[in-house]
Amino acid sequence: MTARPGPRAGFWVFATPLLCLIIAAGAAAATPADQIEHGRYLVHAGGCISCHTADRPDAIPLAGGRRLETPFGVFYSPNLTPDRRTGLGGWTDSDFAAALRHGRGPDGSPYYPVFPYPAYAGLNDADVAAIAAWLRSLPPVENPVPAHELPWYLRSRWLMPGWNLLFFDPQPFKADRTRDADWNRGAYLVRHLGHCGECHTPRNFLGARDDALELAGNPDGPDGEKIPNIRQDRKSGIGRWTIEDMLLFLELGMLPDGDFAGSSMSAVIDDNTSQLTADDRRAIAVYLQSLAPLDSP
Repeated sequence: MTARPGPRAGFWVFATPLLCLIIAAGAAAATPADQIEHGRYLVHAGGCISCHTADRPDAIPLAGGRRLETPFGVFYSPNLTPDRRTGLGGWTDSDFAAALRHGRGPDGSPYYPVFPYPAYAGLNDADVAAIAAWLRSLPPVENPVPAHELPWYLRSRWLMPGWNLLFFDPQPFKADRTRDADWNRGAYLVRHLGHCGECHTPRNFLGARDDALELAGNPDGPDGEKIPNIRQDRKSGIGRWTIEDMLLFLELGMLPDGDFAGSSMSAVIDDNTSQLTADDRRAIAVYLQSLAPLDSP
């Protein structure tokens, strides 16, 4: 014979599910404001706004649709707002980690490396979580973007697993204990979060970075631009620049000769490096000044 619960037991039978719901709701709303603010900073530092905002005056930041011309076809950047139909609405923390670190969508399909996941693979857990938190905090914007304009052999992404096998080895950033904190912070920003090598490093005929010439310039950059050497070559690179020259350039876009950055770099200055703290700009300068000169391609 089964005993019936008394009045107090009956209370807990009904109260426990309610309590669980209250706790779950509190946990869902418990994303700290400082994490969201840190995510905002990281999205600027990661250059997301420049690529994920259409190139027109009325474009909404991060709603996607920017046209990117490459030797492999024309790509359109996706909508990063939390719109459930056309953006990232419904993405989990695991989805963000898979995209940033492994170049995979929520359905497991591989991304094209025009999205710089080979660089983002080095991001740490806290930064990935903060980026996700800030993007979720944005107002959703319904903005379907055009389909990529690609040759027939790239439309199904069937080549991407092979490309990743050949050229993609996701590894977290590891600090060099022989270097100081500024150098390591600069390395993290340049190599991973800021993904400078995605533009400033030449690529082979399959579109993979030639890391033997890391940051030595790229004659075939996005939209057909010639991207300069930012190593310490004195003639072809920035070997004659002082730390102060680099800091002024990263903050204002002003070159040592008094001219200003143009083309796509002006957007990088506006949306990315000028938004960094002075300490982070100095860390980038320290790291770049440490790079041995190489012949430009």
